[in-house]
This record gives sequence, C-alpha cells and structure tokens, in this order.
Amino acid sequence: MHTIAIHIQRHGGPEVLETVEVEVTPPRPGEVQIRQTAIGLNFADVYQRRGSHGPHAATPFPITLGAQGAGHVVAVGEDVQGLVPGERVAYFHPGAYQAVRNVPASRVVALPGDISEEVAGATLLRGLTAEYLLRRLYVVQPGDSVLVHAAAGGMGVILSQWARALGATVIGTVGSAAKRDIALAHGCHHVIDYRSEDFAARTLELTDGKGVAVVYDAVGKDVFVPSLACLRPLGMAINYGTASGDVEAFDLQLLHAKSLSVCRPTLRTFIADAASLRRGAAALFAAHAAGQVRLAVGHRFGLADVREAHRQLEGRLTTGAVVLIP
Repeated sequence: MHTIAIHIQRHGGPEVLETVEVEVTPPRPGEVQIRQTAIGLNFADVYQRRGSHGPHAATPFPITLGAQGAGHVVAVGEDVQGLVPGERVAYFHPGAYQAVRNVPASRVVALPGDISEEVAGATLLRGLTAEYLLRRLYVVQPGDSVLVHAAAGGMGVILSQWARALGATVIGTVGSAAKRDIALAHGCHHVIDYRSEDFAARTLELTDGKGVAVVYDAVGKDVFVPSLACLRPLGMAINYGTASGDVEAFDLQLLHAKSLSVCRPTLRTFIADAASLRRGAAALFAAHAAGQVRLAVGHRFGLADVREAHRQLEGRLTTGAVVLIP
C-alpha cells in the first residue's frame, strides 16, 4: 500500500517540509495499522524540524515529524490483543505525519464515545502532558496558586482548566488582549498581559506577596529566570517547552533563599510503558467526561498545507490545539 507522508531531508524552516509518497507494509507482530483522520501539530514538531534540543532520538534523514494522531484501525499484527479493525483509536509514537501508518499496539489507546478522533488527534499529547504536570510531577492541591505561562495556547487552556478543577487559583500570562479573553474562558482566575505588565511583580501582588506553588513554563528563555521570583518557599518551576529558546545556564544560588526546585521533564519518560500511557489517558478522558477539561480543536489545516501550519504555530498566530487533516 502507498500513502502520503511529510518528510524532512535537513533541518531548517517550514520550507524543508516535503510531501512524498511512501509504502506501508502490513503490520508486524505487536503492531496495528491506522488510517489517520487527524494528526496533532505541536511545538515539539517545530523543535525537531529546526534540530533544536529536545527528547528526540538521533534519527537518520529522511525524518517523518509528529508524535500523535487518531483514526481507525485497519489491520492488526500477530499477538495484538484488545484492538480490532474498525476501532477508533489515538496514539503517541514518533512519525505521525503520514496518512496511513503502523504503530506499536502498546502506544495506542481506544477512544471513548465522547472523544472525537479530531479532538484526540489534536489534544492527546497536551492532555497527557497536563496529566503528569498536574497530578504526578507536582501534585496540585486545593488552595494552591499556580502560574501558567502561555495560558491561551494549546497546552495553557488544558492546564488552566484542569488546575482550576483540582482546586487551584490559576494565574495565566498571555501576549495580547484577545488571548486574555481566551485564558479567562478556559480556567484562569487572573490573566497578566506580559507585554504591558511585569508578570513577576503582578503575580506576587495577586498572591499577597506569598508567591505561587508552581510555575508551568512552556516559553523558556524569556520567562524562566524571572519566574523564579514568583514562587513561594519550596516552590517548583517546571520548564516543559522552549518556544522563546532554550533556558541556558543560570546561577543555582537563585534557588537557595527559598529552597526552590526546578525541573525540565519530558512526556516520554512519564508514559514509557503501556500501563502508564493508558492510566494517563484514562485520567484525561475522565476529566473531560466530568466537564473539568474541555478538549477542542483551535485550527485545522490539510496535511498538504503543513508548511503554513508550521509558519502560523511558530509565529504564535494560533490559539488552542492545531490539527492536520490527511
């Protein structure tokens, strides 16, 4: 069988993304073949396209970008249990920018009836990331104050809603008035426009000088060190993305006075085995079913329009989750 894929032959800008035709073999033992109806686009794809630092294993060119998608199972290999042809599924596994592909069954989750393939394809990575950030890496408690950077983005709207549902007071930062409204509609109690306000000073003001328990930072270089001033004693600064650039060396003594912790996690280690993946997905789907987290698609692009999709995401012109439709 032949199908359409997006490859890169070198690192660079969106122009390195090429549409090609590739052959798909029958699934091997332990694999399922999925005809995708939705492929998620995340900033991690931009990092990999650029050749930036990240949780990407060294891979020879050509590289197929992407790590999440959803669709229907069309075939199963030997030794696959619990997944059958015709079943609606989503997955987390490298090489997503391809219309039909084979995926290890251990990386696949069945979709409940209230989650569409498009929503799952667009939001699974972000939802799983929010699950470990809020429930495992730092366990958010009722009464905590938390700071969410890029609160109107695809990750920000999920983190903010879920943190609020867990009983936290949620402070979000955004870069425009329009994004302020989005953040307020998706869980934030307070929103700071970092272009017109000192977010660290404003965060301390909103917390009566106490600071927040945790900072969730997907921006990186521009905000990470100033964010340390926002933390309460024993607080944690979590940098899980670097939209403005990598966080470079900083003085550890900045952590000393308040016994602060910093962390640079990656989702892959938190869902390294099938059981962890499925527990995280089950928690996400349960939060959605309970109305605690609204999962939605913000922007749709055809897979053939992937260059424009990358340009808009990289230029911070999108809000919410972005999906590519094969």
